[in-house]
Amino acid sequence: MRSFLVATAAVAVVAAVVPAGPVSAHGAPTTPISRSAACAGNGTSTGAAACKAAKAATGGFIGAFDNLRIANVNGNDRKVVPDGKLCSGGLDAYRGLDLPRDDFPSTSVKSGQTLKVAYRGTILHQGQFRIFLTKSGYDPAKRLTWDDLGSKPVGTFTDPPLTGGAYRMSVKLPERTGRHILYVVWETSSTPDTYYSCSDLVFPAAAPVVKKTTKPPAKPAASATSAAATASVAPVSTRQSAAPVVEATSEPSVEPTAEPVLAATSSQDDTAVGHWLIGGALGAAAIAGMIALVGRRRRRS
Repeated sequence: MRSFLVATAAVAVVAAVVPAGPVSAHGAPTTPISRSAACAGNGTSTGAAACKAAKAATGGFIGAFDNLRIANVNGNDRKVVPDGKLCSGGLDAYRGLDLPRDDFPSTSVKSGQTLKVAYRGTILHQGQFRIFLTKSGYDPAKRLTWDDLGSKPVGTFTDPPLTGGAYRMSVKLPERTGRHILYVVWETSSTPDTYYSCSDLVFPAAAPVVKKTTKPPAKPAASATSAAATASVAPVSTRQSAAPVVEATSEPSVEPTAEPVLAATSSQDDTAVGHWLIGGALGAAAIAGMIALVGRRRRRS
């Protein structure tokens, strides 16, 4: 009888400590590793530099990895969770997870890859998962905002089964480069709670831009046949070597002929006149001689 009373008292104490009502769902992504699963009080990578900084920023302690939840959100995530506090859900016990650092534990991925997501469920429950990825151009040096995630999730899953202790899903990753964040919202359906988490992803860096230089097309090498044909044909010169180059302002020089036409004509005329005068003189002398001869004969007779 005494044992019964002790047992009854113990049940009464437990009932007083644990409130009645439905058991709340708990969980966080472990693949790809989330900041809460890596850095929270019972995380797997609490010794990482970023996790130490997050712990210090939270006052020396970060809440349990699977308990980052807000009640009565009812799908109004963007109104309830402020910009810059998405990774903590706006909860003070997780505020160190909002630090804009590029050294949080991360997962290497590639564009076009089908990424498997394992969301650790410590208590079974149903609900909807909405998975977002930061847009191209996201700057990891700044705190995460809703605008960084865009308006549409890369995947939505309702009531996925719990297999091996996790809700398992997969999403195809769009084209990205560098560091990004996979943001998971889990809105449970039979409790008023909604869970939030950030998983750091690292895509390959963008290829460096190489400036193309325009080069003139290479001249094809002459074949042996064409080279021989070229060698056997003498080049045709287009220069006129017969006529000298003359300045536009100079006058062409003209060499005088040996005997100008006018001088030759004048010389011929003078010669004709001279012949005529000589002939006339000889005729006059002959006549004068005949007259003298006739005069002598007359004297003798």
